[in-house]
Amino acid sequence: MTTDHQIRRLIEAMSRGKGIEKAALAGGMDVKTARKYLTNGKLPREMKQAHVWRTRKDPFEETWEDLLPYLQEHPRLEAKTLFEHLQEIYPNKYQNGQLRTLQRRIKVWRATEGPSKEVYFSQKHYPGMLGESDFTYMNSLKITIKKELFDHMFYHFVLTYSNWETGNVCFSESYESLSEGMQLAFWKIGGAPAQHRTDRLSAAVNKDCNREEFTVRYNVLLRHYDVTGISNNPNSGNENGDVEQSHDGFKNAMDQALMMRGSRDFDSRHEYEQFAANLMTKRNSGREQKFSEEVGLLKRLPTCKLGDKKIITLKVGKSSTINVFRNTYSVNSRLIGERIEVRASSEHLEVWYGQKLIETLPRLRGEAKSAINYRHIIDWLIRKPGAFENYRHRDDLFPTTTFRIAYDLLKDKYPDSGNKKYIAVLNLAAKETEDGVERILKLLLEQNIEPLRENVAKRMLESDNKAVRIDPIVSEVKLSAYDCMLSCGSV
Repeated sequence: MTTDHQIRRLIEAMSRGKGIEKAALAGGMDVKTARKYLTNGKLPREMKQAHVWRTRKDPFEETWEDLLPYLQEHPRLEAKTLFEHLQEIYPNKYQNGQLRTLQRRIKVWRATEGPSKEVYFSQKHYPGMLGESDFTYMNSLKITIKKELFDHMFYHFVLTYSNWETGNVCFSESYESLSEGMQLAFWKIGGAPAQHRTDRLSAAVNKDCNREEFTVRYNVLLRHYDVTGISNNPNSGNENGDVEQSHDGFKNAMDQALMMRGSRDFDSRHEYEQFAANLMTKRNSGREQKFSEEVGLLKRLPTCKLGDKKIITLKVGKSSTINVFRNTYSVNSRLIGERIEVRASSEHLEVWYGQKLIETLPRLRGEAKSAINYRHIIDWLIRKPGAFENYRHRDDLFPTTTFRIAYDLLKDKYPDSGNKKYIAVLNLAAKETEDGVERILKLLLEQNIEPLRENVAKRMLESDNKAVRIDPIVSEVKLSAYDCMLSCGSV
């Protein structure tokens, strides 16, 4: 088969004045072939006809009309689904190896006759104009803190012109998390962009039935920084494209950095947050030039941050509990019937009464959960041990797995009084120390001794009263030294 290179050598030889016989020899072809290409004036690839015919019969030619209505009504149907449908209505006609042929045919139909695909229009960005916020789940990276899985999210902020990014660990897409992350970002960059965009976050954007686009609290936050709020259209996450792309890039970079680190386990949350911050700094190092253009065009920050705590006033119920954000928390039974103030941040709830901070509780993630502290209710639980059996939040009254094991053993051995005996142990933990009681419980369980209150108390007392033997070392006293002192003093 003659190649383009051979023809070029033929033409080059002819241009040097060689005859057609010698030129054909130089090109490695016979004279007849040389004359054909010289007459046509085209290279072999230019004379080659396009392959537009089938080399074998289309096995789906007869049944294609059966599949077409399905594709027209549901364009996202997979070829495998349609192939299995054909195998059902035409038994023994198609073999599994022919699936690839149908996939190619459907691919061609989608490209030539199928519905049009969504077009993405790249946008021009201007320095200092727009910042974008979003949340992303980090669980796919399998981060652990002291071997315990760290279930968390990441608030992500990006300036769209320079793609400079920052963010922080959070646990929900709440307004408190949005406000905290957004303000941390603004104060880190030293200014605020003219506009701020989020997707349809319920923390910032009202439901469609509401006249106002943004929630009251989010509007207050925007006004505090003199920023104009923008939200995506419904089901249009791509409009927040810069921060969405940064999610993928950041998590991929985090995955790579963790592999290089050799471990996904951290000694503390602070260590992990520092690791993430260092990675952000590294990613931003190549954006400094554009970022420096933005800094001068950002809006000046106000004199202080806006408080991001939501204040809720409510009454403590008869069960010594309060309901905040659809989760149940216990408070001290002394507050039953009193009106208290709860100041909610992204991770904590502060309980205030009479202008005084009573307690700080970790904020639960999600909804329909409970956090009951046995110390809040133990005084009355001792008086009403029968209530323990079917208490709605009973599982919260097992501080650790050791306490749960102790309860199960007591309940098995003392079906009628097991609840009361366990509550006595729990009361000891409340009055003494939870860690100390758990340590003794573990020893009793290892020695097959009943985890009764009297056994635990006895062991704790023995542990506290153990005398520590100290063997004093007294060096030999030389009286001659005193003689010297006396004689020196008499001089």
